[in-house]
Amino acid sequence: MGRGRVELKRIEKTTNRQVTFFKRRNGLLKKAFELSILCDAEVALIIFSPTGKLYQFANPDMDRILARYRYEVRMAQPETNNQTSRTAQFWREEIEDLRKSIQTLEARHRHLAGEDISLLGIKELQELERQLKIGVERIRSRKRRAISESINLLKTRKALQNDNARLQRQLHVENSISSFWEGRSNACLTFQSSRPGQDEADP
Repeated sequence: MGRGRVELKRIEKTTNRQVTFFKRRNGLLKKAFELSILCDAEVALIIFSPTGKLYQFANPDMDRILARYRYEVRMAQPETNNQTSRTAQFWREEIEDLRKSIQTLEARHRHLAGEDISLLGIKELQELERQLKIGVERIRSRKRRAISESINLLKTRKALQNDNARLQRQLHVENSISSFWEGRSNACLTFQSSRPGQDEADP
């Protein structure tokens, strides 16, 4: 039997409401992520919990999508200004958003370098510490992989050098043996060619 139809109404029990919010929120974020990847769509999702906590997802960027949304909404409204003024306003807002994004990135870069952190609160400092730990762990992991790759490369080179030396020794032995047998063969031929004259000299 299929699942019964769920009546859409406010869940009265606080615990059940929180559990349902948690599950539905994760499902909604997952669907937004899948839609952006599978369909190459620009997706922005903003959720405020009953306690006021913010959850969001955006691909590729929240500020960019919101700027585009504001532009599209203005374009859909009845004609009040000419096309040029709307376009100019859009680009002014776009430039302002980019300027704010640059300032935010520059501030984050300074914070990661340990600069301008005197005004950060406990939560900001904890988040900065978490990001630094993640960054350090990634660097260490990459360093370990690089060292391992270098060791394996050196081992491969050493093995190749050993094989080359072994082949050189084997070639030298084979050349020596070949020279020995060639000398023996020449000696035999010389001996045989000298026998007829000696036989004629015998009485």
